[in-house]
Amino acid sequence: MHEMSIAEGVIELLEEQARSQHFSRVRHVWLEIGPLAVVEQDALRFCFDAVARHTLAEGAVLDIIELPGEARCLGCDSRVPITQRYDSCPNCGSYRLQVTRGDELRIKELEVE
Repeated sequence: MHEMSIAEGVIELLEEQARSQHFSRVRHVWLEIGPLAVVEQDALRFCFDAVARHTLAEGAVLDIIELPGEARCLGCDSRVPITQRYDSCPNCGSYRLQVTRGDELRIKELEVE
């Protein structure tokens, strides 16, 4: 389950930022996650709560902002929504899609003390 390593990475980033920006507690974390990042949100929430224990993020609220997936079809040159890799173009049926959005996994915002 890679959600545990993602949660550990988020905590590490928070600790690094706390040192450089001089805050002592994280109250709220907003993550942006696209469907192509293949993250199970409930598992990530569980792992975040477990990993955050005894850290500056203990008790922090984790909000997940779901981003849409999008690709450019190399067959018909249109921008199309996608929910998973290897979707076909809904316009022409081509599988030659270049992902342009939806594989993100990033911290968007923090509320800190």
